[in-house]
Amino acid sequence: MPVIALQDLHKTYRSEHNVVHAVRGVTLAVEAGEFVAVMGSSGSGKSTLMNIVGCLDRPTSGSYRLDGTETSTLSKDQLADIRNQKIGFVFQGFNLLARTSALENVELPLVYAKPEIAPREQRRRALEALALVGLGERGDHTPSQLSGGQQQRVAIARALVNQPSLILADEPTGNLDSRTSVEIMGVFQRLNDEGITIIMVTHEPDIAAYTKRNILMRDGRILADQPVEQRSFAAEELARLDASGHAEFLSAAQTQPG
Repeated sequence: MPVIALQDLHKTYRSEHNVVHAVRGVTLAVEAGEFVAVMGSSGSGKSTLMNIVGCLDRPTSGSYRLDGTETSTLSKDQLADIRNQKIGFVFQGFNLLARTSALENVELPLVYAKPEIAPREQRRRALEALALVGLGERGDHTPSQLSGGQQQRVAIARALVNQPSLILADEPTGNLDSRTSVEIMGVFQRLNDEGITIIMVTHEPDIAAYTKRNILMRDGRILADQPVEQRSFAAEELARLDASGHAEFLSAAQTQPG
């Protein structure tokens, strides 16, 4: 059974003078353990589609099943429960609480968990999630004490802490430099290797190359859906960058006057 099953999905926004067909008849299945990039220009419908997949918005018509549950008829409270239990979100802007430690930021989704989770178990899960993203020793740091890449790792840990069946990432490297972007894609690749299903919105083809499947949208429709033929691997790219930087350092050192 697919984690995500969309059938003839439509989303239409209406105003007094205008009708916008944001998503037009999308049919799509994502299996457990896939790593998918959704691409497209502004206005292509990718963000609207992701909002529906994340149970943040409802389709105008069509079917959306998440882990076999039809979501389009659920109440707001039921959708909120699904978001908390089954979906982890990672955003471009990190969305961390500025005066709260990394550990407390990661614990936050557990505060709203049903059934309630004991504080000691919340702490254990948050520490485990931080360790998964390589920040096990930074739990007491506030966001201002962390680099952009580290803040995004905290956001990923927060998305993982409820052990969701799906992670949705919206332009997760959009605020990061090139090397840090590769490092974050390395985190996603490791998590996906452990069986976590990931869907990521990106407009960058070089970032999409780290996933396993690319979906291209235009005018609310899926224009292309294909596996990544020449996949990039973050560990290899980081090793290449390190070797290149070392070579540049040696070259500069050799040209310095003795």
